[in-house]
Amino acid sequence: MQQDMILILDLGSEENSALAREIRALGVYSEIYSHDITAEELAALPNVKGIILNGGENRMVDGVAIDASDAVYESGIAVLAVDHKARRIAGLTALGAWSNDTEEHLAELRSFVFDTCKATPNWSMENFIADQVELLRRQIGDKKVLLALSGGVDSSVVAALLIRAVGDQLTCVHVNHGLLRKGEPEEVVSVFKEELGANLVYVDAIDRFLDKLAGVADPEEKRKIIGAEFIRVFEEEARKLEGIDFLGQGTIYPDIIESGTKTAQAVKAHHNVGGLPDDLQFELVEPLKMLFKDEVRACGRALGLPESMVERQPFPGPGLGVRCLGEITRERLECVRESDAILREEFERAGLAGKVWQYFTAVPEFKTVGVRNNARCFEYPVILRAVNTIDAMTATIERLDYDLLERIVERITTEVPGVNRVVFDLTPKPTGTIEWE
Repeated sequence: MQQDMILILDLGSEENSALAREIRALGVYSEIYSHDITAEELAALPNVKGIILNGGENRMVDGVAIDASDAVYESGIAVLAVDHKARRIAGLTALGAWSNDTEEHLAELRSFVFDTCKATPNWSMENFIADQVELLRRQIGDKKVLLALSGGVDSSVVAALLIRAVGDQLTCVHVNHGLLRKGEPEEVVSVFKEELGANLVYVDAIDRFLDKLAGVADPEEKRKIIGAEFIRVFEEEARKLEGIDFLGQGTIYPDIIESGTKTAQAVKAHHNVGGLPDDLQFELVEPLKMLFKDEVRACGRALGLPESMVERQPFPGPGLGVRCLGEITRERLECVRESDAILREEFERAGLAGKVWQYFTAVPEFKTVGVRNNARCFEYPVILRAVNTIDAMTATIERLDYDLLERIVERITTEVPGVNRVVFDLTPKPTGTIEWE
């Protein structure tokens, strides 16, 4: 079923993703585009029922207030201007800034979407899955797909979608780059190959990745090295398999938004958005690229994936590479891996595993002075992070019980070699991102 769509044009607001999610919550599909969308780009989008010009504090670019393109005003599509001095045209509705927590705001939004735009509330996971299956079959045809299967939520849902769409034309590749959590490679092989019967290829590339990352401290460079090396591994596996034309990716909407648009500065490059090499030999398959994280989980449930997989802890594509802060060394990488395992174990015991959205440890490259065995020691600190979020665009801090914190600190400082200090990060997003790098 072709779904009606409301476009949100970014004119400097920091609330674009929140607005898009609100519209989707009303049952109508919504996407975010740049303010200067062209007539050709607009015409190529199906079933656009309305356009929201979402202005905000970042509307001034190089001293000039940006505005929507002529194509928008001349399209004949209903337009709503929010906190934005748009051109005065017949039929344009202009509203001041609103709070997305108020019933008045929601009433105004509903009125525009349903009364003005006459949109049909036909956005649902079932319709999304049906549309994606059709699109995947049309894109892939009778050819083969290679999928990077980390075992995380995003890649697992992509795998499930591809299996439904093209079946055994899919080959999953699990690359152990040495940056995975403790026990994770073994778990991925057990679940996907032995329990789900996926066509799975396991690649041990630990030394290859760590050698490439040696001496690299800049987080953006690390991301790009990891992303590019992943592609190289896939190219090699594709040559072994023969006939691979497509590369499946677990890209989701926050990855695209945070990697920057024409009107939004990049927060950080994501390995599957900004880290792909220019000479990529595959056509990309990204069926989740317009979903927020909570929608990805809902999609997984609708596809019948087990709850343990759907609710799995989010894990960045570069893995522990962005939690071993600065230059990656094998010593600090093990500090991250072991401290993370302790944190996850204690959260499980405390009944927090399904309550807290994301929790992990990070280890910086500097050392701190401490006392061990009645002597001065100079070892690494471990940073604890525990946050809650719905769409990964904003996040709040989980208020942890002090006894639990003391237990985690005691275990990490006694069980993890080379660590003498533990600190708890209390910074929400914004101003901090969820990850440290």
